[in-house]
Amino acid sequence: MAKIERTLAQLDGVVSARVNLSTRRATVTWKRTGTAPPLLESLSKAGFEANLLNNLEGQPDRERRRLIVAMAVSGFAAMNIMLLSVSVWSGADASTRHLFHAISALLAIPTVAYSGRIFFQSAWSALRAGRTNMDVPISIGILLALGLSIFDTLHSGPHAYFDAVVTLIFFLLIGRTLDYLMRDKARSAVLGLAKMMPAGAKVIAEDGARTFVALDSIAVGDAIVVAPGERVPLDGVVIAGEGDVDTAAVTGEAMPTPVMAGSKLLSGMLNLNGSLEVRVTSTSAQSFLAEMVLMMEAAEQGRARYRRLADRVATYYSPIIHSLAVATFVGWFLSTGDWHRSLTIAISVLIITCPCALGLAIPMVQLVAAKRLFERGIALKDGSALERLAEVDIVVFDKTGTLTIGDLRVTEADIDKRYREVALAMASRSDHPVARAIAASGEGRSGVNLESFSELPGKGLEARRAGHVFRIGRSDWALSTNGDIDSLHTVFSVDGELAGHFRFSDREKASARDAVRQVRELGLEVELLSGDDPGAVSAVAGSIGIAEFRAGLLPQQKVQRLEALADKQCKTLMVGDGLNDGPALSAAHVSMAPSNAADIGRAAADIVFFGQDLTAIPQALRVSRAARRLVRQNLVFSVGYNLVVLPMAVTGHVSPLLAAIAMSLSSISVVANALRVPSQSEPSPNTARRERVLVPTGGAA
Repeated sequence: MAKIERTLAQLDGVVSARVNLSTRRATVTWKRTGTAPPLLESLSKAGFEANLLNNLEGQPDRERRRLIVAMAVSGFAAMNIMLLSVSVWSGADASTRHLFHAISALLAIPTVAYSGRIFFQSAWSALRAGRTNMDVPISIGILLALGLSIFDTLHSGPHAYFDAVVTLIFFLLIGRTLDYLMRDKARSAVLGLAKMMPAGAKVIAEDGARTFVALDSIAVGDAIVVAPGERVPLDGVVIAGEGDVDTAAVTGEAMPTPVMAGSKLLSGMLNLNGSLEVRVTSTSAQSFLAEMVLMMEAAEQGRARYRRLADRVATYYSPIIHSLAVATFVGWFLSTGDWHRSLTIAISVLIITCPCALGLAIPMVQLVAAKRLFERGIALKDGSALERLAEVDIVVFDKTGTLTIGDLRVTEADIDKRYREVALAMASRSDHPVARAIAASGEGRSGVNLESFSELPGKGLEARRAGHVFRIGRSDWALSTNGDIDSLHTVFSVDGELAGHFRFSDREKASARDAVRQVRELGLEVELLSGDDPGAVSAVAGSIGIAEFRAGLLPQQKVQRLEALADKQCKTLMVGDGLNDGPALSAAHVSMAPSNAADIGRAAADIVFFGQDLTAIPQALRVSRAARRLVRQNLVFSVGYNLVVLPMAVTGHVSPLLAAIAMSLSSISVVANALRVPSQSEPSPNTARRERVLVPTGGAA
C-alpha cells in the first residue's frame, strides 16, 4: 500500500493518493491542468497491475475463475501424488519407487507450472520492482524442491518431494481464493448508491417549456419537474404542487411525508403521487445522494490502514529466511564441499519455514467461523469483519426495519359503525401505505359501492355516496373545523364532521428484546439512532431496554455520532437496514444488516443475517470472540513452530521429506485448532415468538 501511494504521489499534478486494502482500489486526486498523469503506466513499472474501475464494470471476473481452476487442479494432483507417496513411505522396492517418482513428476510439473504461476508472477513482479512479498519464499521453495526432486528422480535417488510441493500450492490457493472472494463482496456499495442518482431531470424554461437536461448541467435556481413515481434528482424546495413522498432514503421510516409549496426535498426521496415543481438548491456534486456517496467512500478509505498480519510479517520474514537459507547453503558447502547435501539442507530450511501455517493461521479460522455463522443464517462479506467484530465495545441499532417490523398497522380504529364499510371501500382503492394499512385492518371487507372516488395528493381520500361526502386524511383538510383533534393525524369525516379516526403503529420484532439482553450480557453498551420522531423512538427504546437513544437524525448526523464515538476510542457495531443507513454502516468499525434490507444497506454492511431474528447479532459476536482467541493461538503456534524447527533444519537434522511432513503437520495443527470454533450458540432462555404493538404514529392517507 505504501509503495503504491508513494508511486502515485510522485507524479506531476497528483494531489493525493489513497489505497483501500479491502476493495483493492486506489483513489487519486490530481489537478485538472494539461494531460492526466500516467497512473496505470507508473503502477505497471512499479510491479502492480492496475485498471480503471469503470473499464472493469460488466466484464467477467477472470481472476476469480483463474483462482478456482488453479485450486481445483492442484487439489486433484495433490490427492493422487499423496496416494503414490504412501507406497514409497511404506518401503517400496527401488523399481517401484522410481516408477512412482516418475509418475508423480509427470503430475507435479504441469501442476506447478499452471497452479503455481499465481505465486510465481506475484514474486517476479515484486523482485523486478525491487521489493519482496510473501510469495517470494514460497516460489523459491517450490521451484528448488521441484528441481531437486526432478534431479533425484532422473538419478534414481531415494527421495522426491513432489507431494510436499503440490500440497503446499493447494493449501495456499485455498486461502488466496477465499481472501479474493471476501474482498470482492466489498466493492459494490458505493457503485450501487451512485447508480440510484437519476441521469437528469425536466427543467422548466421561462416560456414554460419542459426539456430534459443532464444532471450535471442543472444549476442552482433552476425549476425542475418531479413526476409521480420518480426520485427527486436534486435537493430543492417545492414551489408548486402537493403530494406524498417516501423519505426512506433519508430517514428510513415507513411513514410517507406530505409535501406542499415551501417543503424541502432531498435527492433520493421518492415522489409517491402528485406532480411537483421544485426549485433546485444544490448542484449534483453537492446533493444529498452525492454526499452519501462521498461519506461511504471516505468511510471505506478510513479502513485502508487495516493490514493483513501475514503481509506485515512478510516485510521482515522473507528477507530473514532468504538470507538464512543462503547462509546455510554456503556454510555447509564450505565445510563439506558437497553441493547436493548443502542444497538439500538449504531447501529443508526453506520448506520447513515456509509460511504455510502462518498463512493459514487467520484464513482457516475465518473459513470455519464463516461456516459456523452461515449455518446460523449469518453471512460474512468481508474477511476482516470477523476480527473487527470481536473488537467492538458498543452496538448501535437503527429502529425502523431493524428493531421494529417497518410495516404500518392500525392500532386504533374508532369509526362510526354506520360508515365502517365505506371507509374500508375507500382505503381498498388506494395504494398509499396508510390506506393499505386501513384496508388490511378490515381483512378485505369493502362490500359497498361508491358513486365517486378521488385521491388528493398530500391530503387524503375523498368519496361520495348517497349524497354524503366522505374523507380520510389530514384533519385540517377532512374536517370543516379542527376543534381539539389536532393530534389525530388521520381522521374519517362525513360532510366535514368527525366520524372516526385511525392510529397506526410499527411493531417490535419478536427477538429484539432478547437480542439486546444478550448483547448486554456480553459486556457491550447499546445505543439507538433513528430518524423517527422522539416519541416513537422513546417508546421502542423503553420497551426493548435501551437507555441511550437519539431521534430525528439524518444520515449525516448518524455518521457524526459514530465519529464522535470513534473519537472516544469506542469501536462500534452498527446494525441497520435502510438506504439511509448506508453511510453509517460504512462509517462504523463493523456493520450488520438483515437480508431484506435495502440493496445499498446490504452492500455497505460487512455482515448480513438472513431472516428477522436479531439474536443473530449476539451469536455473531460470540463466534467472533472465539475466532479471535483461536487466531491468536494459531499465530503463537506458527511462530513457535518456526523457532523450534529452524535450528534443527539449519544443523542438517531435517531432510526435505521430514521438512515437508513437519510443514504439513504444522498446517494440519492450525486447521485442527480452527475447527474448535463453537458450532452451537448459547441457547436463548426466551424462545417464545411474540410481537408487541408499539410506537403510535400517524399520517395522511
